[in-house]
Amino acid sequence: MEHLHSEQSTSSASMGNPIVSSSLATVLSHEITDSTTPKNTSKTHSANAVRLINTKGLSRSEWLAVRKQGIGGSDAAAAVGLNPYQSQLELWMIKTGRFSEESCDESEANHHSSLIPDIDSKMYWGQILEPIVAQHYTKVTGRKVRKVNAILQHADSDKSWMLANIDYRVVGSDEVQLLECKTAGEYGAKLWKDGVPEYVQCQVQHQLAVTGLQAADVCVLICGQQLKIYRIERDEELIAKLTELERLFWHYVQSNTTPCADGSESAGFALRCLFPQDDGQRVDFSNNTHVSSLFDSLINTRQQLAFYQKQEEFYKQLLQQNLGEASYAQFAQGVISWKKSKDSVYLDTTALVKDHPQLCQQYQRSKVGSRRFLVSERPVANSKASD
Repeated sequence: MEHLHSEQSTSSASMGNPIVSSSLATVLSHEITDSTTPKNTSKTHSANAVRLINTKGLSRSEWLAVRKQGIGGSDAAAAVGLNPYQSQLELWMIKTGRFSEESCDESEANHHSSLIPDIDSKMYWGQILEPIVAQHYTKVTGRKVRKVNAILQHADSDKSWMLANIDYRVVGSDEVQLLECKTAGEYGAKLWKDGVPEYVQCQVQHQLAVTGLQAADVCVLICGQQLKIYRIERDEELIAKLTELERLFWHYVQSNTTPCADGSESAGFALRCLFPQDDGQRVDFSNNTHVSSLFDSLINTRQQLAFYQKQEEFYKQLLQQNLGEASYAQFAQGVISWKKSKDSVYLDTTALVKDHPQLCQQYQRSKVGSRRFLVSERPVANSKASD
């Protein structure tokens, strides 16, 4: 166990996204250029949060409805473009009711329902293990904690959209007031190798902003075996920037302005949900400088990608020639292997359809079609492009 201290439907796509950030350092140096968003000059620190609603016994649907009223702690990183699991675009679609919130942060799973989620849900182990993590935090540190069964709201009226679900309140400590419990699996553990991930830092600073408190401990159980505790102190400069960027995102929600996509899997999923059907029309962007430049950049990127893919295959083949019949090769920078995989058994569907057509028909299922994104460097004639 380690006890550590952490360092501290208009669309915006036409102008680029002014709130996508790649790191907390970028957040701190960010300047808001969107003149349509009202500036806030009031002091960030507030003495107490408002207890918006008790969550004990609250149904999942009721809990999700309350979450739509503002930006919660687990929304904070996505709202400023720093969540590796969720894009601004997906969060915006959830907040505007365009699709339901399928899941939430694992540490908040217990807030949304009195029912234990399905064992296959990614929230299941987060909910089951959270009280165990909290119990061992108390065992290691000697600090008692108390469950907070409420959604809290920022006390300042101009920040009433800032909400927070707090895992636990630390009782009787002048050093730290909040406890955030996390669980990380094999993939998630990679994000913790250098300390508290930025998306969690955003969550905690947001919670400190809402509550007006000074410090929080983040207790994470990694791969079910290693417990780490990190201290995060209130950072007024970071809170001010996060609040400013979150305010801009909330303006997008309230004004129904679509945030720009960010290239993530989450944004791709959100776009497929936002525009599931095409209407057959053709739009001409020939005289649109901005969109045309995006097309040119795509073509250029694809050409570079094709070049480097060919280069990769070239070097791979040269290494295979040098490897010969050997299974492994050791280098100062790493290892390569070239091994035969095990023989496998597969279903010959062609023969199955030919020999047992009626049986195949019995198990046929229809599949909803999806839009395909195809690119041609040459202008397409007036006739519709075929798939």
